[in-house]
Amino acid sequence: MYKILITDQLGQAGLDLLDQMADVTHEVRTQLTAEELREQLPQFDALIVDSETKIDAEILAQVQKLKVIGRTGISVENIDLHVATRQGIIVMNIPDANSTGTAEHTIALMLATSRHLVQAHTSVQQKQWERNLYVGRQLKEKTLGIIGLGRIGSLVAEYAKTFDMTVIAYDPYVSERVGRDLGIELVDFEDLLTRANYISLHCSATPETENLINTTTLSKMNAGTILINVAHGQLIDEAAVTAALENGTLAGVGIDAYTAEPPITSPLIGHPSVIHTPRLGANTSEALHTVSIDLVEQVVNALQQKDFRHAVNVSFPRDITFTQIRPYIDLAEAIGRIQHNLADGVINKVQLEVTGAALENSIKLLASSVLKGVLNEREAQINMVNAPILAQELGVSISQEYDMSEIDYSNLITCRAYWQNQAGEEASRTVSGVLFGGSEPRIVQVDEYRLEAKPQGHVVVMRNEDKPGVIGQVATLMAAYGVNIGEWRLGREKLGGEALCFINVDKEPPNVVLNALAQANAITEVKLMKL
Repeated sequence: MYKILITDQLGQAGLDLLDQMADVTHEVRTQLTAEELREQLPQFDALIVDSETKIDAEILAQVQKLKVIGRTGISVENIDLHVATRQGIIVMNIPDANSTGTAEHTIALMLATSRHLVQAHTSVQQKQWERNLYVGRQLKEKTLGIIGLGRIGSLVAEYAKTFDMTVIAYDPYVSERVGRDLGIELVDFEDLLTRANYISLHCSATPETENLINTTTLSKMNAGTILINVAHGQLIDEAAVTAALENGTLAGVGIDAYTAEPPITSPLIGHPSVIHTPRLGANTSEALHTVSIDLVEQVVNALQQKDFRHAVNVSFPRDITFTQIRPYIDLAEAIGRIQHNLADGVINKVQLEVTGAALENSIKLLASSVLKGVLNEREAQINMVNAPILAQELGVSISQEYDMSEIDYSNLITCRAYWQNQAGEEASRTVSGVLFGGSEPRIVQVDEYRLEAKPQGHVVVMRNEDKPGVIGQVATLMAAYGVNIGEWRLGREKLGGEALCFINVDKEPPNVVLNALAQANAITEVKLMKL
């Protein structure tokens, strides 16, 4: 039974859905202090929050059971993503469900700021009639500069064009083709600043975008520019924006996101040329309904390991279902485990190469799976989420490459691992695997040996001289101790040379069997793997 804690607003539809789930219980505990959250969170498997609850390193420090954090929106800036990832906690958001509401709110702030709607409303409410004080401007034939052309930015562009606005955009991660498809001119950052009459922010909050709108960038804008921010408070220097309002660089600001929330000390609050709203971008009944259902499904699917869509700290591909990629994830982890078991030293470098159209966008995910297998016995709490971080901390490097060349097998995963052997020399091994029929995992190559071994269960890996009698000797010894052989796959360098065997057995052989095999004349190496 999974336990989910909900600390912020979640639509009733999501709560109703949780009530219908047989293997899930949930508790709604809002307005918890940080201390209360630290005390209560360890008993839960998952946590659902919005922007109100701050999940910092101190709160996460003692959490061992927590597996998933779900955020009712696109931003996860209130969650310490590095610490959550380090502890193997999946953090997921809802990138699309609230896009429409946020884009509409952007347009609403553009209109309200252009026409002084809030100030005029307040004036009339106070029984004043001062029409000349509130002369506005039209959106028609103005230039809108959009910074960040993701789902929300694209919708804003679409809506703005219905007002007959010229739309330009800056997004270094978007191709010219995307711009052409949207009918938007992609420009560089400085060009956008100097050409736009309106600037709307829709980019992510990263160290590179912190205080993107600052004294320097504001100085390059046209006098009378209107700035809209419904994305992240960290994108703007609030003091610099306030100064720009005073000197006329900015004619108005529409803001829905703040550096600190609630924005008690923000210099923008109360300024006569600013319209501010309390994070209302995604706060529509339709969005709350959709977000609550989608997030509940995502969190529960992640707990049940059925799907991990919209995980922000795991590179799950969006063009393939988890059901389709899961067998490759398991195969990649098995390859990593094989590398760990066969290495006669501590692995310090891993090279991963994948081939085949089905795996083109999955290489990062497969790299995490390989690392999980390689490090599994060194780190008890390792999973696909924290494997890259733990590998880095342990000094294990990994490189990734996608190969489009034609090969014998489609969708091949190849891993070369390196370590220092007992003689102090660098040693390496290459292991390759495929899925037969899209579901049956097979190891098809170990260094120069080609074979078709099943990487599952208890596997005895054996090197032996390629000569008669070895198979009978091994089978007789296994039978004497009641160990049944399920499959025996071998590859050999050449006739009469050395053979490599993968022997799948139904139960773990006792040490006496392994020791006896190791002492046999024709057998040069024996290892037991638990896959």
